[in-house]
Amino acid sequence: MSENNNQTRSSDVRRFNNSKFKRYSKKVCRFCKGQISEISYKDVDKLLRFTTERGKIIPRRLSGNCAKHQRMLAREIKIARILALMPFVRQ
Repeated sequence: MSENNNQTRSSDVRRFNNSKFKRYSKKVCRFCKGQISEISYKDVDKLLRFTTERGKIIPRRLSGNCAKHQRMLAREIKIARILALMPFVRQ
């Protein structure tokens, strides 16, 4: 029994290949970088960049926005949708 416990099975051994794990540089918030203080619901072209084809708002970890600007962006997208400046779903 003790001999089996000391041996490692190939399934138990984890091998990490360096090519699998890549380091990515942290994304910088476009609004902080550009010194943009306000996001307007009237600028539909800018708001459409942060939505998918299905109309979903792109999450912060993918867009690279900071938390403050992501909240502002989501609020302005929702306002633009309600005022029919922007579609709920793109076709």
